[in-house]
Amino acid sequence: MTPAQAFRKITEYFSLDSEVESHDFIHNEILKGLRFKGTNLWILVFAIVVASVGLNVNSTAVIIGAMLISPLMGPINVMGYSVATYDFDLFRLALKNLAFAVGASLAASSIYFALSPLSTAHSELLARTSPTIYDVLIAFFGGVAGIIAITSKNKGNVIPGVAIATALMPPLCTAGYGIATGQFEFFFGAMYLFTINTVFIAIASIIVTQLLKLPIRTIVDDKQKKKVNRWITVVIAAVILPSIYFGYGLVQNEKFYEKATSYISNVSLYEGNYLLNSEINQNKREIILVYGGTELSDLQKRNIREKMHNFDIKNANIIIKQGLSFSNYSDKNEETLRLREELSHMLSEVKRRDVQLDSIAKNQQMGRVLLNEIRTIYPQLETCTYANSFKYQDSSETAMESALVLFTVDTTNFKAEDEQRVKDWMKSRVNLNSVKVFFEASNL
Repeated sequence: MTPAQAFRKITEYFSLDSEVESHDFIHNEILKGLRFKGTNLWILVFAIVVASVGLNVNSTAVIIGAMLISPLMGPINVMGYSVATYDFDLFRLALKNLAFAVGASLAASSIYFALSPLSTAHSELLARTSPTIYDVLIAFFGGVAGIIAITSKNKGNVIPGVAIATALMPPLCTAGYGIATGQFEFFFGAMYLFTINTVFIAIASIIVTQLLKLPIRTIVDDKQKKKVNRWITVVIAAVILPSIYFGYGLVQNEKFYEKATSYISNVSLYEGNYLLNSEINQNKREIILVYGGTELSDLQKRNIREKMHNFDIKNANIIIKQGLSFSNYSDKNEETLRLREELSHMLSEVKRRDVQLDSIAKNQQMGRVLLNEIRTIYPQLETCTYANSFKYQDSSETAMESALVLFTVDTTNFKAEDEQRVKDWMKSRVNLNSVKVFFEASNL
């Protein structure tokens, strides 16, 4: 098979020609979702109320259910289709119907949130106020999937999935929440997200319509085509540029949070003071540390702040607070002094135990590490047992730390000089004065 034949074979798998409906069927199918009156309008209002309840109680499942019954994608697909076919009367009608649907949705959600006794902005609400470039990608590729499903004979379950992915309902509900509570930052953020979804679903519809070469049903000249293309470019730029900025901010916030978390873990215990609480504010580049223990001096606070540079944290505001301090009481108070000493001793003991546990965990893996290293030279060594011990002598009160190593070895091709080389290597590798290495034959 030649490269050209292989390429044609591959493109056959991606071809839509054999599955595309007739042009008239596609035209009528797209126009079905255009008008909002009667059944469509009632479904829209009910879907908005359901989504508002989901946002109000922070229930993802309820929000997904509302998106499944939402008819909002209809006029958006018509807008894209009408632009691609240069049907400006149809575009104006689609825009009018979409504006009516948006107005009805905002009214329904605003009334619900005005009457609801719950007014807390949960995570599901907050997630709809800061759109980024990732929302652009979701809207575009979700829109492509949606319009392809409409034009295809094999629709499957794509349409409901697209309704969930593109998430047109929750931003409108969040905007209604902003109106009802007077928090217009919620309104503008949510409406921007809705605009992103609307524009890029429509753009996806334009692209697919043109790729499928659906017929132009009106008379249009080249001048009008160029004008439409210019407007499409302007709208895309106006919508996508702010989202890129917000997306960059999101990535930077995530990086800051990871670095701040590592930094907080490092300063959780500092010179007898234990970190009681911490808080990270990515937007303000602020880290709040609340310590308990002895009163921190200005020098200690400065040293804690300086540690942030070890974690590549720049231009962050480190706020250090004293949550519990025994230094505020008179040093003449014997009970206070005793409590300070006990707390300092306890914190030191915790730190010592942490070091000890870390050492034990490392020792448990030491045999595996040594075996993996030495087997590259002596594959005859099959197992390795490693243990730390102490060597005592009558003439000395102090014990000498010692390591005991036992190898199971296939002695078929393992000589005495090999044993000595392994022992010499082990003494150098373990870095202890006393290392005892034993060999046990596995083929006895």
